Amino acid sequence: MAKKKSFQLYQLLFLRLIVILAVVACIFFLYTHHFIYTTIFFLLIFIALLAELFYFVQNVFQFYDKTISAILNDDFSADFSKHSGLQNYKSLFRLYNTLKANKQEQVSKDIVYSSILNNIETAVLILQKKQGEEERNIFFINDYFSGHFRVPKVTKWHYLKNMLPSLCTIIEERDFDDIKTSIQIRIDKEDMQTFILQASKTVNYNDEYYIVLMDSIQNVIDKKEKEAWVNLMKVISHELMNSVTPIRSLAQNLQEIAGQEKLTDDDLDDIRQSVNTMIHRSDHLQGFIESYRKLAMLPSPVKEKTELTALIGSVLQIMAPLLKNAGISIDNKVTDKRWLMVDRLQIEQVLINLLTNSMYALEDKADKKIEIAAEFKNKRIFITISDTGSGIDAAIEDKIFLPFFTTRKQGAGIGLTLSKNIVEAHNGYLIYNTDGERTTFLICLVE
Repeated sequence: MAKKKSFQLYQLLFLRLIVILAVVACIFFLYTHHFIYTTIFFLLIFIALLAELFYFVQNVFQFYDKTISAILNDDFSADFSKHSGLQNYKSLFRLYNTLKANKQEQVSKDIVYSSILNNIETAVLILQKKQGEEERNIFFINDYFSGHFRVPKVTKWHYLKNMLPSLCTIIEERDFDDIKTSIQIRIDKEDMQTFILQASKTVNYNDEYYIVLMDSIQNVIDKKEKEAWVNLMKVISHELMNSVTPIRSLAQNLQEIAGQEKLTDDDLDDIRQSVNTMIHRSDHLQGFIESYRKLAMLPSPVKEKTELTALIGSVLQIMAPLLKNAGISIDNKVTDKRWLMVDRLQIEQVLINLLTNSMYALEDKADKKIEIAAEFKNKRIFITISDTGSGIDAAIEDKIFLPFFTTRKQGAGIGLTLSKNIVEAHNGYLIYNTDGERTTFLICLVE
């Protein structure tokens, strides 16, 4: 059946030509035998057959034109299924259906991507510069950008520039190059708002796309604060449950023992063990709360004039016995006798905490070395403490300053947090760098 259909158009065209030739032969025969009226009748039939052949061929070409025009205009709404049996159109149908499926898939992807971009709390602006054109058009503006900056979703760059000149001017001044900076923008005569601006350029099919991402600094801060509180609550909940759960279990056990009419020696032993365990867990809980109180009620620094080498020397003298027992050598490169305005006791505590941290990091190392150095630059002092430990695992890098987070069994998890708070109270900062072979903590203080 399929083979028969594959010749259908050719057969129809061939039959029409045969009929026309037959009619021409009849006309010639009738005309030579002087059948004038019959000749005229067949001549009319000939003209009708020519007209029918013309429309037949025209319809065939119109079908091709219609299909190709639909493809060129991205119009895949037509349904050619009724012509699918004509094998002459097989390649055309395959092309049309393939492009239709690709178009539907692309539309589905565009809807999904657009939905994702419209539901994130980051302002997204995408510009498009087509090949051979000088002006950029707006390819996409997400809902957050439009709503936060109170601009409609325009399609022309100069329209957006009229409504948001502070942003567009910065982008033009950078010549639509890659940008990563913070900017301040005033929206509808309100107070200036600070944003993190990131922009990058990419080329696809010779068209250039410029992608702009903007995050409100306040939103970033709020997000970080929320994450910090969630992490803190997890740690506190974990510590509280570790103490409250066994205490409650033991209290229930004591309640059952107390309900007995007579106590045996085993019952008395259970009571003593339960009480001891409850006291131990209560002491742990009290220590945990005391650690939290230290963090929450850190006193303001009482600054005094302090000489740097004397400060480092005092700390090393305190730590000397512990470092000696651990087999750790100290390379003290601080020789500059500069003066600082700091709370001596608090900064000593920071240095002791960092040295203790390095000491534990070197427990399983053969080469146990700690280096202390200092550098003065731009009226600031940078104190570094480096060790040859195994570094900080990437999985916990964002948690080491989190209160009560520790990887040591006997650790309280407040040393680094307390150190960071003390340094920040001195209008400085505490950061670290790890490369897998060496970890360095850097303290920056105002000279």
